[in-house]
Amino acid sequence: MSADKKNPKAVKLAKSGSKEKNLRLDLAQFMGHQYLCRSLKVSEINTLLKYLTLRQFNEGDILADIGEVGDALYLVVQGEIALMVDDKKKHYEIVREGPGEMLGIMSFFDRKPRSVRLVAKAPDTQVLRLSRAMYKRMKVEHPFIAINLVEHALINLDCLFRKVSKDFAQFAHHLYGEGGS
Repeated sequence: MSADKKNPKAVKLAKSGSKEKNLRLDLAQFMGHQYLCRSLKVSEINTLLKYLTLRQFNEGDILADIGEVGDALYLVVQGEIALMVDDKKKHYEIVREGPGEMLGIMSFFDRKPRSVRLVAKAPDTQVLRLSRAMYKRMKVEHPFIAINLVEHALINLDCLFRKVSKDFAQFAHHLYGEGGS
C-alpha cells in the first residue's frame, strides 16, 4: 500500500480555521505562479484549491506504486518526487520532479496500472492531491478550471517525455558511440 493511502498528514483545504486560511493563502500564491493557473482569476485559483488536498511525505515514502491504477494526480509544492522502476533486485530512478510539476498523469487518465513508482526524495515533501472523484466534480462544476488542468497535464507529460528522451539519447550515445546502435 502506498504511503498516500495511509498518510495521516493530509490537510483539507476547504476547512475554514485560521491555520487553514493562512495555508490556503500561501498555496494560492504558489499556484498563481504555476502554468496551470496562468489564465485563472484569483477566485478560480481559490476554487481549484477546494478540490485539492495537501499531503506531506517523508523522504522515501511512496506516493503511488507500480501496478496500482491511478486514483489521483499530484502537483509538487515542495521537495522532490522520483519516478522509479524495478528491475528484479534493483531500483532505478528515471527522473526527479520538483515544485510545480504534475505527476501521476498517465494512469490517472488511462486507468491502466502504473509502470513507475512515485517516491518522495526530500524531507517534508508536499504535494497537492486531486482525487478522481474531485476531478469528476470539477469537470461538471468548473469546466474551465478542469480544461486548464488537462492542458497542464499534457504539457507536463511532454516535458517529462523530452527529459527522458534526452537522457536516453545521451546514454545511447555514450554506450554505442556516435554511430548509434
